[in-house]
Amino acid sequence: MYRSFFALPESITGAEGRPVNALLGGANVLLLAAVDREPRAIVLCFGAEAARYRVELYPPYHAARPPVPEALQWQFDHAVEFFTAFGWDCQSSEELEADDLLGSYALVEQAAGGSTLILTGDRDMYQCVGDHAAVLYLKSGKAGFETVDAAEVQRRYGIEPAVVPDFIALRGDPSDGLPGAPGIGEKTAAELLRRHGSLEQVLAAVGTPAQPKLDHGERPRVAAALRDNADEVRAFREIALLRTVELDRPPDAPTDLRGGAEVAARFGLGQLSGRLEAAGSLADLRV
Repeated sequence: MYRSFFALPESITGAEGRPVNALLGGANVLLLAAVDREPRAIVLCFGAEAARYRVELYPPYHAARPPVPEALQWQFDHAVEFFTAFGWDCQSSEELEADDLLGSYALVEQAAGGSTLILTGDRDMYQCVGDHAAVLYLKSGKAGFETVDAAEVQRRYGIEPAVVPDFIALRGDPSDGLPGAPGIGEKTAAELLRRHGSLEQVLAAVGTPAQPKLDHGERPRVAAALRDNADEVRAFREIALLRTVELDRPPDAPTDLRGGAEVAARFGLGQLSGRLEAAGSLADLRV
């Protein structure tokens, strides 16, 4: 919804004259996924802007993000009413972030013998990728998405999905306000993890300021950055690592085109409503 709000013009207004561009864009991308992948159920996750424990670990976390525009907030406030009419489940948490819920659902589905597609534009979610989960990554500035599996994570970053939080801790994540270890970029972070296996093993290899290890095989500048910022980098990993919450496995729920048509009409999205009304099945929405 956030991406759609800035990608589509605010001149797309509904029955009350309010912008509904985020709702429209969200519905369109989910319908595209429903048509293309035919999932047994679709769940939308909402959560805190910044989980309290993450801010306590590192106060600048998400601090630089601008406030949600009023026109977008109104659409967030009506998102559950809008999307549930399509037969899609909506879950939220006040304590954790949406990513934590997404990752938890992937684990629930895996335990039941199923698989999950995580539709997101957040590369933090690559840590969930495996035999039973893949990311449908929203293309920046483009329509649609691309599938990111374990092989693609390896191709892009040279690391396994399981160490993505370690990678983020070392490299940093500007979108979350995490600077990473000073002077360590993407290439060096990946090299460190390939050589040592995990963040803790990287830190163990270089020692501490009081007891530095001289046989670690790393460049002096890199080793010093790791020693001097070990506690902060550990906090970054804890922030990047998803928290698991207990959830029920969602039941099978086909997309309800009639319900979608009705709610789209109610929100003043006449073109979307007409398109859904004319479709006899999801297959009819294929472009």
